[in-house]
Amino acid sequence: MELKDTIRAIEDYPKEGVIFRDITTLLKDKDAFKKAVDEMAEKIDSDVDKIIGIEARGFIFGAALAYKLNKGFIPVRKPGKLPWDKLSESYDLEYGEDSIEIHEDAIDPGEKIVIVDDLLATGGTSKACLKLVESLKGEVSALVFLAELEGLKGREVLEGEKVYSVIKY
Repeated sequence: MELKDTIRAIEDYPKEGVIFRDITTLLKDKDAFKKAVDEMAEKIDSDVDKIIGIEARGFIFGAALAYKLNKGFIPVRKPGKLPWDKLSESYDLEYGEDSIEIHEDAIDPGEKIVIVDDLLATGGTSKACLKLVESLKGEVSALVFLAELEGLKGREVLEGEKVYSVIKY
């Protein structure tokens, strides 16, 4: 089974000229979902301490990987969603700015962290997440994605980091 074949391509969504990669078709296929998690897990060193999942689809894969690898899971969320003391990091969007947050006590100094998300596009969200980990004195072991849109050059934004993606477009 080719995982790429289980992802639906929707043309001109959310705007004309964009091909949206809809992973819900992969998720509903138990064999494809298992294969995706297994292939992502192969990219993760056994000595990591915790897995971060970036809201929202990163929660799906991050939590599954944390469970499979017997690691702690850390949700990184959009503003206003975390109930405790938190740190925030902003990043640029095509038309504006957004930010993500993490609890201040999510990472102990020196812990090895893997950042997980469904898609690497421009790299802005992942870079902001990396900065949050570093501000808590954690060490980013790797960034792992289900899919990567190579033409958007997100990997370049994460230069110097170990970046893995299972599927490339």
